[in-house]
Amino acid sequence: MSHNIQQVGAPDPARNTSPIFDEDEDELSLDLGLETGACYFNGERFVLGDYVLSGSELLHCEERGIFLFKDAPTTEKDIGEG
Repeated sequence: MSHNIQQVGAPDPARNTSPIFDEDEDELSLDLGLETGACYFNGERFVLGDYVLSGSELLHCEERGIFLFKDAPTTEKDIGEG
């Protein structure tokens, strides 16, 4: 199965974008009060498990509606089925 990862560009501060965290951060600011079933990047909705590219940065839509930076996959198998 082919996975097309959408290039979303840079975050636009004037548009709705979910918080983006580094995968290695100790605290993910659990006090943010986020509980959504989707992530948003520049106003576009992405479902949990989706990957997007912001420039060369791979982002993964995670639980609570946040993006996490991920290492770039080397093959489509590394991305998985979501």
